[in-house]
Amino acid sequence: MLVIGITGTLGAGKGTLVDFLVKEEGFRHFSVRQFLIEEIERQGLPVNRDSMTNVANDLREKHHPAYIIEKLYEKAIRHGGRAIIESIRTPGEVAFLRKQGNFYLLAVDADPKIRFQRIQLRASETDRIDFETFMANEAREMNTTDPNKQNLSQCIRLADFKLDNNESIDKLQQQLKTVLKLILIDKT
Repeated sequence: MLVIGITGTLGAGKGTLVDFLVKEEGFRHFSVRQFLIEEIERQGLPVNRDSMTNVANDLREKHHPAYIIEKLYEKAIRHGGRAIIESIRTPGEVAFLRKQGNFYLLAVDADPKIRFQRIQLRASETDRIDFETFMANEAREMNTTDPNKQNLSQCIRLADFKLDNNESIDKLQQQLKTVLKLILIDKT
């Protein structure tokens, strides 16, 4: 079993990496976002970034910092093979996955203005915001000392590989192909 985790800033291209890994490399996708949307809908809350953040933090506080990722990892194990877990947000999640073995963490980032333009085009439930709100949301998720809350900056620091997505999708995919070669060499 091989598990790749994806972390990164808001709108940086996590989904683009996932799409490539699923379509071109046969990975199975396990999404924190989808897990949270299902929980938010179960609780009858509006599907937005505030609900996602609050529900995720509540689940981690109620159970433990790696709870969400642990649930997705259990699904991945049942399916076997290559898995990608998207939206690693806490150092506890990284630590849990590292203990399982055969895990690599990729981080993706891009200029904030480029990322904001991308989320405007994506227009998901959580993307209908202005630039100031976008930056405030990211600031809220970047640093904390609470192990149950998002700490993107620490997750990015913990990444095995960092990808820059300031250019085209092709450039990002080329970086990902290089990383995959390194991972597969490391596995042999």
